[in-house]
Amino acid sequence: MKIISEAKAHDGRQGVYTTESEACGCDMTFAVFTPPQAKEQLCPVVWYLSGLTCTHANVMDKGEYRRLAAELGLIVVCPDVSPRGDHVPDEPDNWQFGKGAGFYLDATEAPFAAHFKMETHILTELPALIASHFAADLSRQGVMGHSMGGHGALTFALKNPDRFKSCSAFAPIAQPSTADWSRPALEKYLGADPALWRRHDATLLIEDGARFDEFLVDQGTADGFLENGLRPWLLAEACEKAGIPLKLRMQEGYDHSYNFISSFMEDHLSWHAKRLGGPAA
Repeated sequence: MKIISEAKAHDGRQGVYTTESEACGCDMTFAVFTPPQAKEQLCPVVWYLSGLTCTHANVMDKGEYRRLAAELGLIVVCPDVSPRGDHVPDEPDNWQFGKGAGFYLDATEAPFAAHFKMETHILTELPALIASHFAADLSRQGVMGHSMGGHGALTFALKNPDRFKSCSAFAPIAQPSTADWSRPALEKYLGADPALWRRHDATLLIEDGARFDEFLVDQGTADGFLENGLRPWLLAEACEKAGIPLKLRMQEGYDHSYNFISSFMEDHLSWHAKRLGGPAA
């Protein structure tokens, strides 16, 4: 792990780091905020997964999470959203695919399978690194995300209920296998058979028997992607049928931007902290 930058924030430490990823075949950048409590004891970890076109920096610069994370004693890890580099296959004119649009899965189709292994990177490589270099209690992990990252958070939680103790999302892509901006990406990464997409679709994972204790989802009513891309009512229907508690809050007048995310970030951190416990738990 190489240090790109570190700075004191709210008596904790905000760092940006890079690591050579075997899964992605390139250097991967990620951000970690460590609260002041981490100087003396292990702290729970909340993963934040960003959306399309983002990097680790979007939430770090605009998410406004550090003050409350410091108060609650939460380590916040912000990975990148895709592999990077000139050698990584891409569609530079398509913001919904390729670099900046990894969809938090392991691609199986050429030429993307060689680099787009975001699920392995985030669930295997980064946790080992975090455990080695930070005062992290990996027995207490939560996951949250925005849009494409909300899709990633929901699917990671549903597939790993023993690892993640809490899950929340801002404007998640609820059913990516049928949404306008994600169905083409799933086909290019995973192949043409829709059956192969099911384990990367929260609603279909639930339909197939996956379960999680509860979810918190915030969605802005003025979000331009609401009707064709996000469709939280599909997640609500799936959770209701499965008996999964879902706290879905339709936030009047909010859009898809970090103005929306930062407005409710503290609610989400509090949600995770109540389920993960503080540093001394």
